[in-house]
Formats: sequence, structure tokens, C-alpha cells
Amino acid sequence: MTFKARLIRIAINLTPEWLIKRVSNFILKEIAELKFFHFDLEARKLYVEVQLLGESETIQVWVEDFSLINENGSCTLVIDQARSNRLWLTNLLSKIAGRAWRFPAPAQFGPYVSLVSELLPPKAPAS
Repeated sequence: MTFKARLIRIAINLTPEWLIKRVSNFILKEIAELKFFHFDLEARKLYVEVQLLGESETIQVWVEDFSLINENGSCTLVIDQARSNRLWLTNLLSKIAGRAWRFPAPAQFGPYVSLVSELLPPKAPAS
């Protein structure tokens, strides 16, 4: 892992939850409110709790074991597991989880995609 990737990994781990919530809620203003956010880069787990405006219950989403592979100008995103507390969203997530999604990497984002793929490489197979 490059020095830049190690620095970004440290910055991600040190970013306070309140800052992520504040920025997200600014962006989502008049649509939704981010109630809870937890991202574990090492374990590759993401948990998000969002409340849509006008809804009484929050939507919870769990995403586990994800990776990004960058090769020859294209990216492959793999999300092994994803679920929600809403059946419709769990069904939607089941359509994308467990598959490799390949898409072209725009040339202007090449260095960034390369860096993100360095932060999220595929997990080594268990021996």
C-alpha cells in the first residue's frame, strides 16, 4: 500500500461521526436525515441509519465485504452482502450483492479510482 493510501486510511478512521453526519445532512437537506453512520474500513462493514422526511421509521442498511478492483481502465465493484430493515430495499440489494459490477473508469478520475481500489482491495481467500 502506498504512503498516500495509508494516510487516507488513517484520515478515514479518524474522521468523527458528527462531521460525517453534519455534511451528509447538509447535502440531504429537505430529503432525509442521516441518524447514524458507522464505517469500518478494516472489517469492510458499513451501517447507515437514515430517516426520510415524512417517514416515522428509519431505514437501516448494512453492507459487508465490499471491494473495488481497478484494471486496464475499468473498475469492478463487488459487494458480497447487503441488507436492510425494509423488505423492498433488501430485495433490491439482493439483486446487486454477490455480483461483480464492471464499469469504465473515467480518465479524469483514474488516479482517484486507483487510490480507492488500493484502499478496498479484494480480501485474501481464507486458507
